Amino acid sequence: MLTNGNLNTKGSTIKEVLEKGILMLKKAHNEAPVIDAGALLCDILKKDKAYIYAFGEQEISKEQSEVFIQNIKKRISGTPLQYLTGHQEFMSLDFLVSEDVLIPRQDTEILVEKAIESANMIGNNHIRILDIGTGSGCIAISLAYYISNCQVYALDVSSKALMIAKNNAQKNGVSSKIKFFEDNIYSMDLKNCYFGEGFDIVVSNPPYIPTEEIKNLQVEVRGYEPMSALDGGVDGLDFYKFIVNIGKEILKSNGMLMFEVGYNQAQDVARLMKEKYSEIQIVKDLSGIDRVVTAKKL
Repeated sequence: MLTNGNLNTKGSTIKEVLEKGILMLKKAHNEAPVIDAGALLCDILKKDKAYIYAFGEQEISKEQSEVFIQNIKKRISGTPLQYLTGHQEFMSLDFLVSEDVLIPRQDTEILVEKAIESANMIGNNHIRILDIGTGSGCIAISLAYYISNCQVYALDVSSKALMIAKNNAQKNGVSSKIKFFEDNIYSMDLKNCYFGEGFDIVVSNPPYIPTEEIKNLQVEVRGYEPMSALDGGVDGLDFYKFIVNIGKEILKSNGMLMFEVGYNQAQDVARLMKEKYSEIQIVKDLSGIDRVVTAKKL
């Protein structure tokens, strides 16, 4: 029940606790108080949204109520919802996430869709794909899930990120189709990591935020997501420059190089690719922003 605007957690109902959480988020000017409060309560109760609205008069434990309010306060302080629930949907698959990995975003689905499209056009019996900077594994795992005839190689410098990616691969039933590598792309011998056969597709969503712009990002991003997955150097192009060069060596003839890019970076990345690749394409996201750049090895 609610007493003088405060939550009495003893004998509280789902409806009461949810309303309290929504009110707290509204007062803090949260952009989606109903969605966030609902997601946090569903996570604690291990129930779906239909349940919490259908059984709003059901009482929940004091411990569950307290954890919910604690998580509401964390959300107000800026902790991303996905780090509180530990999950994020991507390409209609469920991914485990933590502060060790970048949160998968809908914009990145454009990159995955283009890679799937390219794989379908290649039509080989065994398509080889390299994902550079795999993080949670959302790109590599989605490709392995939706492309039946592929072997994916997923590379990341972070052992903690790779642990999450491996769990996600197992969770989504594609562990046998993905090989994980822990190393720094600047120091490892990429030529040898693929056993000499070359790749049909090299895909990457690298760090691309210019160093000086990171301080201007939302607190949810700059304060919680891993800096190594954000900082792309002075101009944000450090990783693109390196991957464009190495891609020429590790791609098969007519192999595809595919990037997600940041705001206003598409033309710069396309120029980097111009001398070494052909058929350069820029693809917009659902907001009309240039989001993906693809090219074919000459």
